[in-house]
Amino acid sequence: MDLDLTPEARAFLDGVERFARDRVAPAAASIDETAAFPRALVTEAASLGLMGVTIPEAYGGAGQDYVTYALAVEAIARASATVAVILVAHNSLVAEPILQFGTEAQRDAWLQPLATGAFVGAFALTEESAGSDAAHQKTVARLDATGYVLNGRKIWVSNGEVADVVLALAATQPVSDGRAIGAFLVPRDAPGLTRGPVLDSLGVRGLGCVDLTLADVRVDADGLLGGPGQGLHVAMWALEGCRIAIAAQALGIGSAALDEALAHARTRKQFGQPIANFQAIQFMIADIATEIEAARMLTLKAADAKTRQPRVLLEASMAKLHASEAAHHAADKALQVLGAAGYKRGATAERLFRDARVTEIYPGTSEVQRMVIAETILGKR
Repeated sequence: MDLDLTPEARAFLDGVERFARDRVAPAAASIDETAAFPRALVTEAASLGLMGVTIPEAYGGAGQDYVTYALAVEAIARASATVAVILVAHNSLVAEPILQFGTEAQRDAWLQPLATGAFVGAFALTEESAGSDAAHQKTVARLDATGYVLNGRKIWVSNGEVADVVLALAATQPVSDGRAIGAFLVPRDAPGLTRGPVLDSLGVRGLGCVDLTLADVRVDADGLLGGPGQGLHVAMWALEGCRIAIAAQALGIGSAALDEALAHARTRKQFGQPIANFQAIQFMIADIATEIEAARMLTLKAADAKTRQPRVLLEASMAKLHASEAAHHAADKALQVLGAAGYKRGATAERLFRDARVTEIYPGTSEVQRMVIAETILGKR
């Protein structure tokens, strides 16, 4: 594992950290309160290369490796979990799959606007009855003489409110062990594509999550990404990278929670001294710091493997599982350290507690990650 950063990567991250500190952090509370998609910040992020972190410079991206990408996501998430996951959904679930599986024509059409932030991407896999069981899509794609016709409904589509292109999964034909799946690039203005109202979520508010309805949506044959029947492979490959990035998001949330706990423990006085002097507080802080550092090592190991290996199923699942649960524990214990000061609505610790919880749910629950890890180790995958 090589975690040494090039001078170019260090300069890139310096810019990201300044942006997170000076622009994202001051807006985080407002984003959470209003639940409004932070379009202006996303535009600024694009100017720094954050909408195409791992996309080659030839396509308008920053051309960075996955370790640098993970560190960038962590830095942004430390300031705002919402802004971080907007970038993750766009990079890992749309831009990167197009780079990996797209034809040259698809790359030419989509990557430049995605990597430069002219377009925002969304990924539509989840349905009422297809989440962890992603293979059983109810959305269908019928092939006719001019292309595909899509019908179905997708739920909880991150970035869906503003997306210029949606990477949508749909069943293309019945087969004996489930359904063959296609991955389709659906433009924002495709007739028959409609968006529901923005969903009101517990945390990561402002993510632009909506339900999408596809009613006789036509997609040209060249809108199929990865070839016929390859959609599930495309999705699973994309989710590996996404899980590493969500592990990094969780690290940012957990690190911010630790910062809150430390600041309060050093300044809050009880019984004539800072509560940081009390062993009960010290033990909570020690546990948080140790769990976050262990999660950071798993996340960076997975990110390094992503740069070197074609598949990182085990590494990604381990990183995402541990980092998300470490973030949840960190946010919970930070609230305990802050007490009433953290529990009130609008407190940073309260927001972090709500934001952390979803990292154990998307993309793939902790239970799914444990299944993947066990089956991989046992040789069942």
